[in-house]
Amino acid sequence: MRTSVLAACVAVALTAGPLAAPALAAPPSASASASVRAAAGPDAEALCAAIAGLPDEDATAALVRVGGTGGSWHGSSGVRDLVSGQAADPDARFRAGSTTKVVTAAVVLQLAAERAVDLNRPVQHYLPGLLSKRFKPITVRQLLNHTSGIQPGDALGDTLEEAYEHRFDTLSPRQVVASAVAKGPEFRPGKQQHYLNINYTVLGMLIEKVTGHSYATEATRRVLHPAGMWDTYFPGTDPRILGPHNRGYQQMKQPDGTTRLVDVTEWNQADRWAAGDMISTTADLERLIDTLFRGRIVPQPQLREMFTVPRVKDTTMKDATMSAGLQRFVYEGKVYWIKTGARYGYSTAIGATRGLSRTVVYSLNDTNAKDQDMNPVAERIVGAALKQGVSGRDHLCN
Repeated sequence: MRTSVLAACVAVALTAGPLAAPALAAPPSASASASVRAAAGPDAEALCAAIAGLPDEDATAALVRVGGTGGSWHGSSGVRDLVSGQAADPDARFRAGSTTKVVTAAVVLQLAAERAVDLNRPVQHYLPGLLSKRFKPITVRQLLNHTSGIQPGDALGDTLEEAYEHRFDTLSPRQVVASAVAKGPEFRPGKQQHYLNINYTVLGMLIEKVTGHSYATEATRRVLHPAGMWDTYFPGTDPRILGPHNRGYQQMKQPDGTTRLVDVTEWNQADRWAAGDMISTTADLERLIDTLFRGRIVPQPQLREMFTVPRVKDTTMKDATMSAGLQRFVYEGKVYWIKTGARYGYSTAIGATRGLSRTVVYSLNDTNAKDQDMNPVAERIVGAALKQGVSGRDHLCN
């Protein structure tokens, strides 16, 4: 997939690559704004440079928060929309994509701590009849770490252009699972790792069956509110992003063969559900990773599942990297635990060292958010975020 070291940080291919030929003229770049504190914290100069010059062909806005024991830095650049050219809102809500899986995993692990769920018990015990007899027993843990062998479910269209035509239609999670089950297993459970949304869609159903409440209710009660994530919510079938937000644009082919940027802000994400429909902010995602890693959401015995990678190969025959809700990444000898996410027009990443010496959260209004190559803006942000600063003075990007 990605060839650079930094690109490995988002190996699930949820950030975007360069845009060929946007048709909408970008307004003059909105200046970045940021502040930094602490003597040995984030490199403010490098981070300012990483997000400078937006909007460009790769992103129309960037929101970044870097923190940890050495200090913190918050920055934003770009525009709220390409029509008005107003500066991007640094507190904007956005589609957080597969970072939703961190929340879903946390709920399941809470249920395990309460002994309402046994991670070693087959999901067929909790959801009888959901999977056909073609499937061997699949444990809850195998869903969490993507070693279930369930194939991906169908979507509303095989291409971006087809999906866009159905963006206001509803594809229910149960329909997604039914289409996956009809395909039969991809491999024997526990033998390989294949990162897929379907695992967390089934986990969403498990949560509802065990608790008797909706996924959104349990995720909000058990994770969002305890973490102080008051600007985060699950939209259900509502295609809008409620509250302040920066608009998302996606490179899209036109019938005449040309390519232009299309506003994709409104989109029904019901089929992503417990795997990727959450709407959040960078501040809320920073709170999530901080409270989670400190053991304030999931008890420490169960939290270890989030830092445990199964000893198997993935479907490309590389060593597995995914754990329960997170992904292990080693950079210059230091281990980071990360999660990326993307929906059309938006890409997001969260990450931290286990001891929270460095935390990173960013959201891009990404013009090609489902591309297999890493967005150049994202690559610059990650590179700058992992550097150490040299100045303890408050710093503003110009």
